[in-house]
Amino acid sequence: MQRYFAKNEEDIFFIQEDDYHHIVRVMRMDIGDEIYCVNNNQQVARCTIANISENEVTAKVVQWLEGEIELPVSVSIVSGMPKGDKLEWIIQKGTELGAYKFIPFIAARSVVKWDEKKGGKKLVRWNKIAKEAAEQSHRTMIPEVSTPINIKELIKLSEGYDIKLVAYEEEAKHGESSMLAKNLQSMTKGQSIMAVFGPEGGLNESEVMLLKEHGFVPCGLGPRILRTETAPLYLLSAVSYHFELME
Repeated sequence: MQRYFAKNEEDIFFIQEDDYHHIVRVMRMDIGDEIYCVNNNQQVARCTIANISENEVTAKVVQWLEGEIELPVSVSIVSGMPKGDKLEWIIQKGTELGAYKFIPFIAARSVVKWDEKKGGKKLVRWNKIAKEAAEQSHRTMIPEVSTPINIKELIKLSEGYDIKLVAYEEEAKHGESSMLAKNLQSMTKGQSIMAVFGPEGGLNESEVMLLKEHGFVPCGLGPRILRTETAPLYLLSAVSYHFELME
């Protein structure tokens, strides 16, 4: 059954714009068809379509559903701007794995340069990818994808997080394998993680030193060197295993 994020008033959901088009033009649904709707409070309901107007679908709640889908801790993924469509892959798959937020990071070794004037369309696309992945994976929230930031902005933003990690391949090369596990073991439900990953070529030494000075803990992600688009997914999987499968 299709799932849509929409505003609601009591037992009525109001679906517009792209989702309206998807229901009416793509899925060709009609009055009486059932869908799932998710409101801004992360509440999920099984609904029936009650009315279809020229620009809005209204759906009436049949049953409010219980159950916890989201990770017990919130994980923000900071990705050094990679080449091509790798960031789109990270956003899509990271959303499926439960990421709370994505923060593109303009690293020293980032080949891609961020153009503020042309970047608006990319930002819209990234957030659309997150929304569609959240619907597909039955999330109850849509992860935000923020505008790319520099390292000074990153450090300032990190002040509100409980745990701050930086994936550093030199740590993996030297056999470090415990810091990720130790930090996850120290956490309680409801806390937050910011995890920083470099672009192709990784983070340089001065970036890692600066992050360490501001409370980031360098950690390896197993004995193998992971690509920039693989490393965030490894970490999210580790978080899910620790908090969801080991209970």
